[in-house]
This record gives sequence, C-alpha cells and structure tokens, in this order.
Amino acid sequence: METRILGKTGLKISVLSFGCGAVGGLMVKGAAADQERAVARAMELGINYFDTAPMYGNGVSERNLGRVLNALKRPKIHVGTKVFVQTTSDIERHIADAMEASLQRLGLDSVDLYQLHNPVSEEKRDGTIDPATVRAHVLPAFERLRKQGKARFFGFTALGETPAIHSVLDAFDSAQVSYNLLNPSAGAKVPSSFPAQDYGNLIARAHAARVGTIGIRALAGGALSGVETRHPLGMPKVDPIGSASTYAGDVARAVRFGEIIRLGFAQNLIEASLRFVLSNPNLSTTLVGLATLEELEHAARSAEKGPLPAEALEMIASIHQSFVGEPR
Repeated sequence: METRILGKTGLKISVLSFGCGAVGGLMVKGAAADQERAVARAMELGINYFDTAPMYGNGVSERNLGRVLNALKRPKIHVGTKVFVQTTSDIERHIADAMEASLQRLGLDSVDLYQLHNPVSEEKRDGTIDPATVRAHVLPAFERLRKQGKARFFGFTALGETPAIHSVLDAFDSAQVSYNLLNPSAGAKVPSSFPAQDYGNLIARAHAARVGTIGIRALAGGALSGVETRHPLGMPKVDPIGSASTYAGDVARAVRFGEIIRLGFAQNLIEASLRFVLSNPNLSTTLVGLATLEELEHAARSAEKGPLPAEALEMIASIHQSFVGEPR
C-alpha cells in the first residue's frame, strides 16, 4: 500500500489507516477472534497506523487493541491514542494520568502519536477547550510526556470553531481533519453559502506548516454508503457529520454522487468516497472505521485503485456546486 509522510514527524504512514472507534464498532463490540483477524489482515495489506482513544467504548477499544497486539507479538506498527480533557483544574496532572491509563490498557510503554480529543473553540461549551488553554497547559503537558519517552509526537482533533482550529494548528505535529464528499471544505475552497462548516482549506494550510493530516469521517459516519441502515456492531445512531442537519439528509445528499458510479469511475459510493479523499496529495492518511473484515478488504481494494481520475473529480466539483444555497 502507498505510504505518505506524516508531516514533520517523518513517519511513513499507509494512506489508509485502521480506525478503532465506536462508529464502525469492530474493536469495541466485535468478537475477539474477528478483531485479531482484522488487525493481522490489515498489516498484511500494508496498513501500519492504528488509531484508538479512551472514549471508544470507555477504554474497551484500547484494551482490545492492546490484547490483539500482544497476541501478534507486538508488531512494528504505529499506534495513536488520545486524551479528552475533562477538567479545568490541574490539566497537566489529568493528561499525565490519562496517558498512564491508556498505556496500561494498550500494554505499551509508549505510543507514536498522542492527540488532544476535545474540539477547540473560543466559546465555553461542554467538552470544548480554548486555544489559550491548549497553549498554556496542554502543550506543556504533552512536551513532558515526550521527554519521559511516553509519546513521540502530538496531534489534535481539528474539530470545533474554524478560526480556533487554525490558530493552534502549527503547534502540533498532526491534525485529524474532517474531510469527505459531503463536506470537502478542509481540502478545497467552498462558497460561503455551502451548507456545511467551512474548515478553510485546512489540509493545504497544514501541509504548508508541515503538520501531518489524518482524514476522519471519510464516510460521514456511514452516510456515504448511501443507505440509512447500520451494522449491528456500529453505533445505532450517528449525528450528521457531513453537510445536512440530519443523518437521513446526509444520506440523501450522498446518493446524488451516484452518477460517479453509473459512469464507471467507481464500483460504489464507498469506493468513490475513499478514493476522493485519497485524491488530495496533501492528506497524509485517512482513517476508516470498520465493522467487519469484509469492509476492511473493500476499503483496501479501493485505496489500491488510487485517486479518482480528473474527469470524476470535475463531476464531483459540479455536484458540490449544486449544494450551494441549500439548507443544512
């Protein structure tokens, strides 16, 4: 599988990465044998980055990934996890304790990438963290973990308010960026009336600053499958994370890309969605959440086909233009 450099970290990361989250659900609710087979097969396919977090199943994902890695004799892969800051007092201690708990669940002495999981926002909303606090408390805590040898590099989940996200971007080694067919604004300029949050071409900005980018929400939580039904292992309900105000609305917009399939540029919407994000050469890698081994195989086959041709990308841009002015 193709690899790209994760920004200033210098790590060579497979263009497709293994997401261990709850949306797909395999590493949270799946059978132990299925989890081991999927991780082993992912490595055979050339996938070398595995991303988890304490919030995925309240630590279950980390424990399951740690168990599988131990069973596979600690393979040479890259592992990333996260911290969600849940306190406004003694943030440094909170982060240090969270790291110890994550390492214990993973059965590792260190991780390659440790990431802030909170949305970044100047507004004081539940779960958000403001840029000043990031710089005054989170980054110094991360640097101590680096000096202790517990994490090599540090990133953040680039969700929240766009100006706040951009204001802290260059302070990190990597950023997890929401980027998909329904909302391409992290990878391209969109009109002000485009019905989605405008991430301000964040991927290009990160590339210029040598900040690695990890694509998330490539399938908009599953909406880009083009159907509303969900796998039993996945989250039963997903908030809209594409461009509409409801998950059903995201699905309805997704099927408008069906012309890409009808003209033979991709076999289905999932393939088209993955190849669309991988068509951006400045995106370091994209995470894919999984429920089954078959989904992994399909995602890998899609990635192996490479970027979509220019004609397909032009058609997608035209479809995006048809979204302009529509309500969210």
